[in-house]
Amino acid sequence: MHTVLIADDEHNIRHILDFSLHAEGFDVLSAHTGEDALNLARENRPDLIILDVMMPGKGGIETCRALKEDEATAAIPVILLTARSSKADREAGEEAGADDYITKPFSPQRVIEAVQGLLGAAR
Repeated sequence: MHTVLIADDEHNIRHILDFSLHAEGFDVLSAHTGEDALNLARENRPDLIILDVMMPGKGGIETCRALKEDEATAAIPVILLTARSSKADREAGEEAGADDYITKPFSPQRVIEAVQGLLGAAR
């Protein structure tokens, strides 16, 4: 069973993703901030991390960069979720080491497909 860590300051987004991923058989960890996500990632070593780009304090890009610079978490795939869709925003995500970039509003199915693709768990 794969574990996915979701970090988003919006409760509704966390709830939708938690429900959708559980329905597909994933275990889910949830964080409200980037700092919480870093701590949970280091403690639990999830198989994949989904980060909202705009969170209070440490945002998704900064959190992604910190995860990729830490030897213990560098290999964990990261998906960035954001309302920002410019080329510059995508490039910032890629430079931080993100493996995928999904813009809001999003389809939960799109997120599930991205997770399954990155984990090699497509059915």
